[in-house]
Amino acid sequence: MTLTTYNEVPIPSFMYGTAWKKEATTALVLQAVEAGFAAIDTANQLIHYDEARVGEALLTLAKRGIMRDKLFLQTKFTSVNGQDHRTPYDAAANLTTQVRQSFESSLAHLHTDYLDSYVLHGPYYRRGLAAEDWEVWATIEQLYESDRTKMIGVSNVSAEQLALLCAKAKHRPMVVQNRCYAALGWDREVREICRTHKIVYQGFSLLTANREVFVNPAVRSMAARYGMGLAQVVFRFAMQIGMLPLTGTTDPQHMKEDLASDQFTLAPEDLQLIENIGL
Repeated sequence: MTLTTYNEVPIPSFMYGTAWKKEATTALVLQAVEAGFAAIDTANQLIHYDEARVGEALLTLAKRGIMRDKLFLQTKFTSVNGQDHRTPYDAAANLTTQVRQSFESSLAHLHTDYLDSYVLHGPYYRRGLAAEDWEVWATIEQLYESDRTKMIGVSNVSAEQLALLCAKAKHRPMVVQNRCYAALGWDREVREICRTHKIVYQGFSLLTANREVFVNPAVRSMAARYGMGLAQVVFRFAMQIGMLPLTGTTDPQHMKEDLASDQFTLAPEDLQLIENIGL
């Protein structure tokens, strides 16, 4: 199953996230693809990701006959304030140069000459969009215009910031990736903007950020009724409200179970219950 952005590029409906995997990254990407994942998310940021090890997995997959064009690769530009001393670019260079150097570094890490999705890891400040954001976004737009990435997007963005970007950018984002809290209506405001502009909303930390959902008696009863695990219920809910979920599980069995989330359908009243559970 795939989703489609406003620029008519398809994207698999479930994504494997590689944050916090460290030395295990290569093996876990191999396991995820073996389980059935066709979309991989990473970032050129050594604090939380190891993009080069994702690339090692891709080389191994190619030897096994799973070529680059069968996989959807998404990575990110992370600004200096989201990096430690190991920046993948000259931290003293101007922002346009930083983005371009980071992008070339990502291509080298991933052994590819194009990306499926290139994402700004987050705006520079919590409120509004600063001159830095606009310079970085303009450079990302140029990479898109040169066909070096099939889509562009932004992560860790507020509704106010996303609305500004959609209103003033030459190319609005095709994807948005946010941490998704039930207590905030599963990021309802941002999702609404995405729906209006035909942007694919990617939700991460759906499980780890919402532990209270898993102890809720109604959700536990629901899972039993459908004969599914609690994680499967949350992922299915996400899919049915138009979200592309990410999972970062390190358990091969959970990988398979997560992918099976599309094999049942939640009733409208169950969807509504989960949608409003944290409010």
